[in-house]
Amino acid sequence: MKVALIGCGFFAMNQLHGWKDIDGVEVVALCDRDEERLSVASALFDNVRTYKDAAAMFADGGFDTVDIATTVSSHRPLVEMAAAHNVHVICQKPFALNLEDARAMVKAVEATGKTLMIHENFRWQSAVRAVIEEVRSGVIGTPFFGRVSFRSGYDVFSGQPYLAEGERFIIEDLGIHILDISRALFGDATRIAATTRRINPKIKGEDVATMLLEHEGGVTSVVDCSYATHRSPETFPESLLEIDGEKGTIRLDAGYKMSVQLGDDVTERDVAPPVLDWASRPWHNIQESVRIIQQHFVDCIAAGAEPETSGRDNLQTFALVEAAYLSAKEHRTVELADL
Repeated sequence: MKVALIGCGFFAMNQLHGWKDIDGVEVVALCDRDEERLSVASALFDNVRTYKDAAAMFADGGFDTVDIATTVSSHRPLVEMAAAHNVHVICQKPFALNLEDARAMVKAVEATGKTLMIHENFRWQSAVRAVIEEVRSGVIGTPFFGRVSFRSGYDVFSGQPYLAEGERFIIEDLGIHILDISRALFGDATRIAATTRRINPKIKGEDVATMLLEHEGGVTSVVDCSYATHRSPETFPESLLEIDGEKGTIRLDAGYKMSVQLGDDVTERDVAPPVLDWASRPWHNIQESVRIIQQHFVDCIAAGAEPETSGRDNLQTFALVEAAYLSAKEHRTVELADL
């Protein structure tokens, strides 16, 4: 697989390291409008072509997959450009500015017969994945309640200062991941009610959100996110999970400790992720998930299978984000079917 990547910023460096770790993948082209970022990224590879213009890169070709790691406003033109050049696409989240754009991008790539996957990596964190596999195994029976929580006071703005400037923040940037974990655990949601707050006066968007979801299978889940929570020790960037089923409960607690309780019997397991040789704490669980999701993409292409976080699947997660903002704005429960 020959890969081109567009956008060599803060998070894209993880994607580039991830590609280097995967057998059978070669990064052949990089594109970024910033010369310094382009220089840093290209130093990771031998004989990689560099571009400041995506159209020129596509015109030269020589790759079968493009990894789009830019900010959301550029996604639709870049995805449609990729579709026009008949290549597979991985696109960073949030997928689109709105549902109309998201649906148009899915349609454009599907028309080519190529694969579109959204880089929705939280459900691929090894600790979260361990819980998902336990739930899917049926060990606690049919779930009826879940809580997916991400609460932190970590300064995410130092590495990504643009996050402080948007009218939307925590649901669009982080909550989309936590909502997607809830979908991975319990299936699609039919309705959502949400509240939001802005605690940090230095940002424009919301930094606290609490969401109540009803899922198609009857599960109720609470999804809560905060970047205004002070806790010691700091748990960033861990997602904490609790799932109640007819036969028992599964928990993922701070420190990557997973427990399965069936009656009075409790089994505990350390599901801490490894620190890859290019990774660093505390980001190591996310960095590992980048490599895992990209390996999943490669495996799906080889097998002719649809990725778990395909563009079409991600429409459901993206719709939850839009519905959450609408719910918080209008102080009402939103039916997903109405979007």
